[in-house]
Amino acid sequence: MWFRRVVGMDIVQKSWELQRRIENWYRSFGRGKYSRILKMARKPKMDEYVKILEISGAGLLLIGFLGFTIYLLWKYVPSLFS
Repeated sequence: MWFRRVVGMDIVQKSWELQRRIENWYRSFGRGKYSRILKMARKPKMDEYVKILEISGAGLLLIGFLGFTIYLLWKYVPSLFS
C-alpha cells in the first residue's frame, strides 16, 4: 500500500513514535525551563480576578470607542470637504 511506504514507516509505527515524543515532552515539562513558573503559579484571589476583569473591560471599551470614532470620521468628515 502507498501509505506504508512513506519514509519507511507504516502508520502504526509513526503513531507510536509521535506518542513517545509527546509523552517525553510531557514528562520533562515540569523539570525544564517552565518548572520555576509552574512552582510559583497559583490561583488568583477574587480581588485580583476582579482587577483583571476591570482592566480588560476598560481596554475593550477603549478599543471599541476608538474604532467607532474612526468610523464616524471616515463617514462624515470627507463629506465636509466636498
